[in-house]
Amino acid sequence: MIDSFESFIWTDRYNAFGDFEIYTLVNSDILRDAQQDYYIWTTQSDRTMIIDERIINSDIESGGHLTIRGRSLESVLDRRIIWVQTILRGNFQNAIQRLLNENIINPTISSRRIANFIFQPSTDPRITSLTIETQFTGTNLYEAIKELCQDRNLGFKIVLNANNQFVFSLYMGIDRSYSQDVNPYVVFSPGYDNIINSNYLETNRILKTAALIAGEGEGVDRRTTSIGGGSDLARRELYVDARDISSRTEDGELTNTQYIANLVSRGEQRMAEYVFVKTFEGNVETTQMFIYGTDFFIGDVVQIVNEFGLEASTRIVEIIFSNNNAGNDVIPTFSIIT
Repeated sequence: MIDSFESFIWTDRYNAFGDFEIYTLVNSDILRDAQQDYYIWTTQSDRTMIIDERIINSDIESGGHLTIRGRSLESVLDRRIIWVQTILRGNFQNAIQRLLNENIINPTISSRRIANFIFQPSTDPRITSLTIETQFTGTNLYEAIKELCQDRNLGFKIVLNANNQFVFSLYMGIDRSYSQDVNPYVVFSPGYDNIINSNYLETNRILKTAALIAGEGEGVDRRTTSIGGGSDLARRELYVDARDISSRTEDGELTNTQYIANLVSRGEQRMAEYVFVKTFEGNVETTQMFIYGTDFFIGDVVQIVNEFGLEASTRIVEIIFSNNNAGNDVIPTFSIIT
């Protein structure tokens, strides 16, 4: 039990790994209890983190301080690559399960296996109806799954169950905004006295509107396709090197249509990283009118109305739990649905 610290920050994310940081006075007990690769958990979250960094700073006046950092269990995916050429076609969830089976759960090379790792299929029709057409070779497994999920506004998580198994699952938040009439609304607004402060950000610095995707071949013989559009100053171009996508597979030669579909999918994955960004970070009241963990959850879509007239349906992509001398805060980060 770690209950004495100067600051504690815990961040859960919808479709990326989370992280934490504890800043405390250093002593032999904390050094013993918080070692590299130990797991850490808080009652505020269903996620589990792994300690991967410890920093000790010594000061004559203030004494020694220890900073403990780590990342959530989703980060274990970063320890594997997609070992062999893998073509994913058809059902999206089955494709994610295949990536995990072949690289973590039951790989051909036994030393690549991560024990007690299981896949929990979703029955949500919003997930089971998704399809995929793409190809990977040597890609980092975490990056591949993150990009595929972010491209479809899907969340993914790994939690520890009662049997100490790593349980991977896909999920999608519930729409609680004004854009639907099925679920009760969750609204954060000065009119409801449940926004303490807020920061709004919009940026198009990284925006790309068109992409040239180059596949196999050399020089002028490279096979290419393009996606997107725009003209004049509104056109912002991106080059995607997809030479790892091959038309030659274990099952035979891909048709030109199949190969181009693989290139388009890779281009769409890269383009998803270069979008017009709108975020709304707010310190909101989450214990009275709308309670986090009861009325809304990470990944849900809620309504935001600020004092300047900005009103939007926003997805909760991040939750930060902060505890220090100033008190306890729950700070969501909202990504505006465009």
